[in-house]
Amino acid sequence: MRTSRRAFLSAAVTGAALTMADAGGAVAGTPDGPDALLGAMDLDRKVGQLFVVRVHGHRATAPDAADERANRSLHGVADAAELIARYHVGGIAYYSWTHNIRDPLQVAALSAGIQRAALAQPVPVPVLISTDQEHGAVTRIGPPAALLPGAMALGAAGAPADARSAARIAGTELAAMGIRQNYAPVADVNTNPANPVIGVRSFGSDPKAVAALVAAQIRGYREAGVAATAKHFPGHGDTAEDSHTGLPVLDRTRAEWEALDEPPFAAAVAAGVGSVMTAHIVVPALDPSGDPATLSHRIVTGLLRERLGHRGVIVTDSLGMAGVRKRYRDDEIPVRALLAGCDQLLNPPSLPRAHEAVIRAVRAGELTEERVDRSVLRILRLKQALGLLDTVRGLGAGLGSGGAAVGAVVGNPAHLTAADRIAECATTVLTNRGGLLPLSPAGRRCLLVTGADPAAPTGTGTAAAPTTVLAEALVRLGFTAAAAPTGLAPTPEGIARAEAAARGHDAVLVCTYNLGAHSAQRTLVDRLTATGVPVIAVALRNPYDIVQLPDVTASLALYSWSDTELRAAARVLAGAAAARGRLPVAVPPLFPLGHGLQYPSVLVGTGAEWRRI
Repeated sequence: MRTSRRAFLSAAVTGAALTMADAGGAVAGTPDGPDALLGAMDLDRKVGQLFVVRVHGHRATAPDAADERANRSLHGVADAAELIARYHVGGIAYYSWTHNIRDPLQVAALSAGIQRAALAQPVPVPVLISTDQEHGAVTRIGPPAALLPGAMALGAAGAPADARSAARIAGTELAAMGIRQNYAPVADVNTNPANPVIGVRSFGSDPKAVAALVAAQIRGYREAGVAATAKHFPGHGDTAEDSHTGLPVLDRTRAEWEALDEPPFAAAVAAGVGSVMTAHIVVPALDPSGDPATLSHRIVTGLLRERLGHRGVIVTDSLGMAGVRKRYRDDEIPVRALLAGCDQLLNPPSLPRAHEAVIRAVRAGELTEERVDRSVLRILRLKQALGLLDTVRGLGAGLGSGGAAVGAVVGNPAHLTAADRIAECATTVLTNRGGLLPLSPAGRRCLLVTGADPAAPTGTGTAAAPTTVLAEALVRLGFTAAAAPTGLAPTPEGIARAEAAARGHDAVLVCTYNLGAHSAQRTLVDRLTATGVPVIAVALRNPYDIVQLPDVTASLALYSWSDTELRAAARVLAGAAAARGRLPVAVPPLFPLGHGLQYPSVLVGTGAEWRRI
């Protein structure tokens, strides 16, 4: 990896790092450098380092009974400590649905417990703990952690400096909890409005702009001591199928791929990205074999390693996804991924079966041990660059922060203020007939907030519904606002109630979520506009919703629906913050790339004062 170890360590999280006494202590004289560690490993341990897996439970030992049952079913072990002892895994990935994430202190304690278990092994190798904290639509860790704008929102803000700041904040908070590899940023260029899996997870549709934001985020994560992961190579932005459920085909020519999909990944490599994640997609112009990119030597080695010059780690997308399981058996896939050039094997359907398959392939001569060694060395060198191997020598750097430090870092006021400011810059006003916006309590005080109420992006996030959060924010800005949600699929009765309620208000805000031409959400909006009350559409996720809403008075695109974005939207609606966001994608046939209506802040007081309400 091109990034120096000093660059990572110089930005380590302030606070009490886990000491060797806390970590259980390594035996004096144990190997501590990548080459020495590799030399101390037998084949079983080497193969274990290749795997990054999930484990259920909020503690490294003695998890809740249901989580222990899940672990025994999945891996044949009770908990994370036993998983490490039996399979010597190199990485563990955290998810809310595996009950790894309750609150920052608990996550930090889980990380410390995992590292204690790893350093207690005969060959002590710290675990590289990872997660998908993209922010926006994919957010694993919710409040009190800072909820930052996601990729497309950052694209709408259009400032690489803000993207870098967001990554530095996100990385600093992850590092405080012991998470040192993040599966972000998304480097896919979203050129297909109907893309079912990328969409707002992308920075936008302009390869040059996406490349600049990707590089900025990689630098921000590096400053925080976290390895960023550019994904999903060679580019998932123009697919019409979700690789979680099928095998998408990217139907581009080689020249189109080089012009549209390659630039952000080239920028990521040039910025010294720690790892790149592969996509389970077929790209006939790059490899006519029909194999998904994850299993393609032409794509992984020929393009990513040789053409782009990536020398860091290559991690597969989850090997449990349908896209990689269409052509080969589960025990063939890990071996084929290694032969293609991948290093880390993420979440195979069966770790016992996958682990044994790789060992069997080496012993049969299908895969050489030297090939395994190359991947293990890359993984160990990444751990070294992050300071994790210092724990083997008793220096204690890089595993996580003590309780006081976690509380001081995660969700601190400076982070929350920065998140609010960036979200304001991202909020995009798409239409504004008759200058309805910004709203004023003096002219249109009584507001109704209705429409879609998708679950929070985080599995552990806000309990309040988006309509409620938006209404409460408007009340704090001086309006009288009532929330009357109708859900993602409003019923005729719900639509009738919203229509009746609208007639007693000065304006109606209706939240939409991935609205289609024949959606009941569109029926709701049509009935509301027919009342004659001004209707403001608030697209919570996809900016493309506005195409289906020709008769609304005004409309906004938020790109995500966390509390941060919703409260920022309220400030923009009320003129407490300026309208500055610009579309990072085209919305045909209505708006070109870069469209966005602007107006200044009109309320008395500083932006910081209004963000506190």
